[in-house]
Amino acid sequence: MVTRTGRLPRGHRPRVYIAPGPGASGFLRGQVGSGLTEVMARYIDEILQPGERVLYSTNAHWIFYFPAILAWIVALALFILSRQAMVDWLVLLCLGAAGLVALAALYWTIKGWFHRFTTETDVTNLRVVHKTGFIKRRTFEMALDKVESVDVDQTILGRILNYGDVTIRGVGEGMETIRTIASPLAFRSSITTR
Repeated sequence: MVTRTGRLPRGHRPRVYIAPGPGASGFLRGQVGSGLTEVMARYIDEILQPGERVLYSTNAHWIFYFPAILAWIVALALFILSRQAMVDWLVLLCLGAAGLVALAALYWTIKGWFHRFTTETDVTNLRVVHKTGFIKRRTFEMALDKVESVDVDQTILGRILNYGDVTIRGVGEGMETIRTIASPLAFRSSITTR
């Protein structure tokens, strides 16, 4: 809550989420002024009810960067090949191809980052909340007491890299599949363990 002067009211300390370190999928809650850096407000902060607290947060897995990583490797290989070539037309061909692949890699990097930035998946003590999108927003919420089952679907690569799809079935509320999230088993445990 910010006043018209742009300042926080006295005594108001907003919640912030800080990633605990490389490779970790959950988020730690902190307070402004406690030595943690403030991060842009999350969707879950806007919708928390009185007495509701976040138990677990996860995000889309970094595998969304995989096409970009491959493209960057190909662009680098083409650039190195252009330095090894002796014929002028081959040098230009390799440099041009490297530039085109680098543009595609940049596009996939931004696309992957934007998807991860605009996707939130949280479990509170009352409900499961999933949000995707920035301007066009899609949200899914289900009360924990309405959750009938939580299924995890992981490929072999998903098991190795710890990502997968989670399908939440609700009593009389249908079902929702959350695709390619990090640490799907921990996410399922945070829903089913009460």
